[in-house]
Amino acid sequence: MAKGKGKGKAGPKGKKITLKIAKNSIKITFDGKRRLDLSKMGITTFPKVILRLAEVDELDLSRNMIKKIPDSIEKFQNLRWLDLHSNQIEKLPETIGNLHGLLHLNLANNKLNSKNLPLEITNLKNLRLLNLGLNSLETIPNKIGALQELQEVGLFDNQLTVLPHSLDKLPKLKKLNVKRNPFPSKEGEVEIIDSIKRMEALYLVNENDLCEPCKTKSKNERDKLNKLAILAPSSQKRANFANFLTPNSTAKEDQEEWR
Repeated sequence: MAKGKGKGKAGPKGKKITLKIAKNSIKITFDGKRRLDLSKMGITTFPKVILRLAEVDELDLSRNMIKKIPDSIEKFQNLRWLDLHSNQIEKLPETIGNLHGLLHLNLANNKLNSKNLPLEITNLKNLRLLNLGLNSLETIPNKIGALQELQEVGLFDNQLTVLPHSLDKLPKLKKLNVKRNPFPSKEGEVEIIDSIKRMEALYLVNENDLCEPCKTKSKNERDKLNKLAILAPSSQKRANFANFLTPNSTAKEDQEEWR
């Protein structure tokens, strides 16, 4: 009998990524950066071969079936943009905190819980966008307040019942999405709404230095933020859309949130 025969739970092999495939998947962005785009490739394990292309500026492994990100992710020292949304990721390595140049990190629609979200993620001091929506997070590290460059944070569709107070102190935060979390009704909800309003106030302070047309644009953005105060506590989880290629109607509603 061949080795491993009869076990029956090996899971799908997924597509093998060769160095040639990886090199052909490198694209040049509008601002001249090198993006390695391996999204929607049916990948089940992190392709080690791409470590030979660790000089790229952007890495897109979204919409695959990857369960684990290896410690070697830290070799991508030039990364400013990392997109891992819509996989099966259950745990992140602590070494992700060594990607100090990272500006954009999208981890939405995975299987992360609070125990498997490393505290080292708060070492990404230059991060501007952090998307953790559509996971199973019960709490967020209070040290998230150390990420002073954060402008957008996605925490929607998790299992959060509280928000860290350090979010209030993020000076550049413009957008916070906490929809569809099981926040406690009434008292807990009021505290969360107050927190959002305080962050909005911080944002408006900076508007005093803007020209009139800019203030008008800023007001429009503020109106969008006001919608965040209308929270509907719910313990129901959304379905995980990890393997789709053509989003169904439910997924379409959330695409802009977790992209």
